[in-house]
Amino acid sequence: MSFQYEYPRPAVTVDAVVYGYQAAEMRVLLIERGEAPFRGAWALPGGFLNENEDLPDAVRRELLEETGVAPLHLEQLGSWGTPGRDPRGHTVTVAYTALVRMSDHRASAATDAADARWFAVDALPDLAFDHGEILDAARRRLIESVRTRPVGFDLLPDQFTLTELQSLVETVLGDALDKRNFRKKLQSLDMLIPTGEFETGVSHRAAQLYRFDRAMYEKLSAEGFQFRL
Repeated sequence: MSFQYEYPRPAVTVDAVVYGYQAAEMRVLLIERGEAPFRGAWALPGGFLNENEDLPDAVRRELLEETGVAPLHLEQLGSWGTPGRDPRGHTVTVAYTALVRMSDHRASAATDAADARWFAVDALPDLAFDHGEILDAARRRLIESVRTRPVGFDLLPDQFTLTELQSLVETVLGDALDKRNFRKKLQSLDMLIPTGEFETGVSHRAAQLYRFDRAMYEKLSAEGFQFRL
């Protein structure tokens, strides 16, 4: 006997806030909607959850279909379900965040997206639905994450200078940091490995390149270590 569900069921969607970092700017990936509602408006990549589909799988599918981007790691941000947020009917969305290296992910529009493009977070267009509210929440989460977890390394190349790392953290936090204290703190964490290589093609004195020791971070975290900048 098939089960008959007696309560009305709102539709479920997923949305993705995908951050990248380039030229000392935090950027977010948006799509131009190719269909109603909000045809021609910019929005977060996302779409409806399929029957028997897990939420993370839906996010990855929608991102790949609409933008061509396939992030390695997703983190659930929260859910939004205020009646009226979607003119098509009562719709609950579950939003996720991802951090990607832009050099590894070339955005290209597909399926029902008319365009896909990276925007500077400080120069965003008006957004469809309540995606501006979702982005505000994602920005707050990103600031807290940079302070308490080594997520910034997911935005940088495999090898980076300490100046590049500090510039990224300052960009996210919106505050200038003391160079000496910042480097002292980083070196005390024992998670940066000097590569023995240096910058090339620069007009100033070439800085040493480092890489993040993720295995050390995971080992220390398992022992109760708490990352904090």
